Amino acid sequence: MLFSELKTQAAHLLRGAKAEDQALAYLVRQGLKPVCRNFRCKQGELDLIMQDQHTLVIVEVRFRKTDRYGSAVESITPAKQSRIIAATHVYLSSQTIAQPIRFDVVALSGNGKIEWIPNAF
Repeated sequence: MLFSELKTQAAHLLRGAKAEDQALAYLVRQGLKPVCRNFRCKQGELDLIMQDQHTLVIVEVRFRKTDRYGSAVESITPAKQSRIIAATHVYLSSQTIAQPIRFDVVALSGNGKIEWIPNAF
């Protein structure tokens, strides 16, 4: 295979995957159990789907190297929330789930700080 044929991911995608890895490990340490990762559909993507006792948790993971242009939490606009909710409807339509659902945010910053916000929206 030629070097030019190798597929490489863009740097921002690699950072995003690393942030999701960190968020997943953090939430597992908090007692949540992984259900699904990177569920994609036409409406958008769900970064992490976790189980917290009897609650299904949809987790949006956000990373910001600095807060110079706003924090990771501030980057979750109402439009982004709507896309997450729409993608959740698609995910749920393919499952037989009869339990409460909540939307959490895990925000990571370049200095290593992790902020977990249960019931973020």
